[in-house]
Amino acid sequence: MQHPEILFENDAFIALNKPAGTLSIPDREGKDPSLKSWLRERYGNIWTVHRLDRDTSGVIVFAKDETTHKYLSGIFEDREVEKLYQGITQGTLPQPEGSIDLPIIEHPAKPGVMITAKKGKASLTDYKVIEALDLYSLVEFRIHTGRTHQIRVHMQALGHPIACDILYGDGKPVFLSSFKRNFKLSRDAEHERPILARMALHSHLLHFKDAAGDFHTFEAPMPKDMKALLQQLKKWKT
Repeated sequence: MQHPEILFENDAFIALNKPAGTLSIPDREGKDPSLKSWLRERYGNIWTVHRLDRDTSGVIVFAKDETTHKYLSGIFEDREVEKLYQGITQGTLPQPEGSIDLPIIEHPAKPGVMITAKKGKASLTDYKVIEALDLYSLVEFRIHTGRTHQIRVHMQALGHPIACDILYGDGKPVFLSSFKRNFKLSRDAEHERPILARMALHSHLLHFKDAAGDFHTFEAPMPKDMKALLQQLKKWKT
């Protein structure tokens, strides 16, 4: 497993920059490495406060003791944590900013897949388009609730799923040939490599007050693969 960058740690909790493709916590089989198992080897006991999807990169926090776990879980549950994400979505959004207030529930016939439905749990996502780039858009998300796959489900409902999202979009990797005019493969390359081959979602910032009353802001820079796609999109924008 690629070792995560430690953004901050004290005696109570630790904030990491999770690499895309790494599990937050062990899955049922327990075969693949996870942040939690890596932390357990390092610290012994560790407590899960919140999770990020496997392909989502960025800021994640774990507690080092039960008291901190209870406190942090409480402020996450009570919406007292500011959570900002960056995502690359398909297409151009109809409004430069807005709120998506649609309840979310698990699909009755597809375990692990979420849908919007009236009888679901209240879910609120604010979005702001940072840059419209023809086939894609760079969007900032502020989530007020922490539902499973919330941003992904809400963007699907808006008709602009997150790029490369297997569950809620087309799941296709992004190739330079899909938007660069007169694209030619280099002589020594048999196949074109995708610029981005995983879901383009990143946990950019967490801001909260700890149990001692101190404020913390943790930021993780956008990963290289998402940056590379944005650079190419800007370069070849019509």
